[in-house]
Amino acid sequence: MAERPVIGISTSDHKSLLAWCFDWFAVWRHGGKPLRLSPSRPRPDRLDGLIVGGGDDIQAHLYGGEMQLDVRVDPERDELELELLAREIPRNTPVLGICRGSQLINVHLGGTLDSDIYTTHEGLKRRRTVLPRKTVDIVEGSRLHQLLRVSWCRINSLHHQAVEHTGRGVDIVARDRDGLVQGIESREHDFLLGVQWHPEFLIFNRPQQRLIRALVDAARKPHAERQVPPEPRAERPTQSAS
Repeated sequence: MAERPVIGISTSDHKSLLAWCFDWFAVWRHGGKPLRLSPSRPRPDRLDGLIVGGGDDIQAHLYGGEMQLDVRVDPERDELELELLAREIPRNTPVLGICRGSQLINVHLGGTLDSDIYTTHEGLKRRRTVLPRKTVDIVEGSRLHQLLRVSWCRINSLHHQAVEHTGRGVDIVARDRDGLVQGIESREHDFLLGVQWHPEFLIFNRPQQRLIRALVDAARKPHAERQVPPEPRAERPTQSAS
């Protein structure tokens, strides 16, 4: 049997055991070897793939936003994940950002966030649930569209921050029916994607499981065969969430 590729999954030190079990199972069922990464744990020298997981808010100063006093942040985790992205993206390691992780990929590449969607979008209905209660439209021809094999899907929602202006080389490839950004991807890397929802909780949803399986499959590619991304080119204007 082929050796399982090691998929690092970044979390906080205080993440619940139940939530971690969903992360672990999502990777294991598709042939990967999950490895928990958190500020207090040792950091391996090499990963075959990386999931930047969900969690607390991202510190506002990292994207030029205004600090809010009524939210939880995890500075040590921000530092860990930014270091991981700075190391793994140039290696063309397959990377999937989930919820906060999608936002952090965008911030790492120079993008900004809407720090509270319920403040900036008047009348927005609150749908905080692990159940698939929101509808998302996927941009046809995007890598996300190719992986999910659907043009729309039902998703869950646990966030109050969202991508605002995109970073270097980042395209918006999914929005919900309220117009909020739900999916991003890099046009300069083989597998650098972010989704605002939590596919790991949708264990019976085939499109969402295809996304996790695609990451594991991409992580099987030998490191020596991964092409190093080219140097950043002159930038297109960044996309806006509006």
